[in-house]
Amino acid sequence: MPSLPLVAGVAVLAISAGGAVTASGAGVTALASSGSQLEAQGSIGAAASQVLAGRGSVVSRSSSRIASTGEETDPELVALAEKQMAQREAKLAEIRKAAEKQAAKIKENKWILPLDVYQITATFGQYGLWANYHTGLDFNGNTGDPIHAIANGTVTSTGYDGAYGNKTVVTLDDGTEIWYCHQTTIYVSVGDRVNGGETIGTVGATGNVTGSHLHLEVRPGGGGPVDPFPAFVQHGVVP
Repeated sequence: MPSLPLVAGVAVLAISAGGAVTASGAGVTALASSGSQLEAQGSIGAAASQVLAGRGSVVSRSSSRIASTGEETDPELVALAEKQMAQREAKLAEIRKAAEKQAAKIKENKWILPLDVYQITATFGQYGLWANYHTGLDFNGNTGDPIHAIANGTVTSTGYDGAYGNKTVVTLDDGTEIWYCHQTTIYVSVGDRVNGGETIGTVGATGNVTGSHLHLEVRPGGGGPVDPFPAFVQHGVVP
């Protein structure tokens, strides 16, 4: 099928040739020449319509073309994806388990405050009423206020100890001794296992004191006393 421009070109040539013949022939009027041109133009329009009709409808590149390819999912790719997903879930479960274990460890080793209501009335290293310097941290409280074990441990000593008054010593799992002094009452005995937060006695004014309070000492490895304040902070609580 010739293209539209080719048909139009042929028609134009035909019109030109017809016009020339008409001009040279005898007895042919200008009106007849004009009529021939109109008929030729009508023929061009009809030829163009036939060309366009013969081209048919235009097919667009839609998704239906892609869907009609008949491609199917590769079973090997599906199996690989499922394997990777299972490995990912297993790794996430492993991470969660490790995080829970670490959180439990932190919680177990976290100290708590020994009194519910208190004020710090003396800090480590102060000089004044003591023979040398103050060897602990004083928590002011009322006589009879409950004293809580600050961490998990085992009771290794109880009883009256001169200037310390009624004293309970709890040895923590890492060997650190915690001394609770000037108690009115003692609720535990040597060998008892205590947990952080458990009530082990009550605040009092026994021994060398000027008022009711809890004197608390921290002694790593059962040795000399250290400042309890940074020890508390290190274990997650600020007195």
